[in-house]
Amino acid sequence: MSPIPGSGLAKGLAVTLRTMTKRTVTAQYPEKQPELPPRTRGVIGLFEENCTVCMLCARECPDWCIYIDSHKETVPAAAPGGRERSRNVLDRFAIDFSLCMYCGICIEVCPFDALFWSPEFEYAETDIHELTHERDKLREWMWTVPEPPALDPGAEEPKEITAARKAADKIEAQQALEAQQALEAQQADEARRAAEAEPTDQAGPTEPTEEAGPTGATGQAEPTEQAGPTVRPGKADQPGQAPDAGGPGAEAPRSDEEGRA
Repeated sequence: MSPIPGSGLAKGLAVTLRTMTKRTVTAQYPEKQPELPPRTRGVIGLFEENCTVCMLCARECPDWCIYIDSHKETVPAAAPGGRERSRNVLDRFAIDFSLCMYCGICIEVCPFDALFWSPEFEYAETDIHELTHERDKLREWMWTVPEPPALDPGAEEPKEITAARKAADKIEAQQALEAQQALEAQQADEARRAAEAEPTDQAGPTEPTEEAGPTGATGQAEPTEQAGPTVRPGKADQPGQAPDAGGPGAEAPRSDEEGRA
């Protein structure tokens, strides 16, 4: 079936009429900033602390618009007797955005997360030579990088977070073990000190004193003035029996003066 002549014109006029009846809304830029998607590729921000000057981003850049300069410094040994090490120190990191094609390869190949996409797009210049921005400007753009979106509930945990958690758990377990060992050593030390101090507190005099007893210097018992005759129960105490003269229960004969006293 052939189309009706003029139907295309009628459809176009219908779209025009519908649009004419709607209210036009114009964003008054720059007073009102546009709402950009979170993954907008505006400029590249540099987190300088993570950069190790590995040169991967400069080598993989298809436009060769990244310029990096560095020098080596000697780091002293961390422990006595250790070996000194050398590390690269970043001197210059610049990106020529007049050559950049915004492919994002440099961000993808960076192994230490030093480069990020920023939605910042207001960096126009009147001179093309001023589109080469140094690391100070790239660091300022780093603070405009939005936070990464939250992971899905069923997504796997990132390997970096898993490794960091394992390292933190290992350090915490080591600290707990050291604290337990220190506590056990302290308790053992206190118990040893208590055991050494206990016999000293309860021990009596080791040498004989004047009040210790009637034992003299010769080791033989000497009678005292206050000590009376010792009466021991023997056979003489029982009725009807006479005491033995030499038995243990026999009493020494007393004189008349002692009896009168």
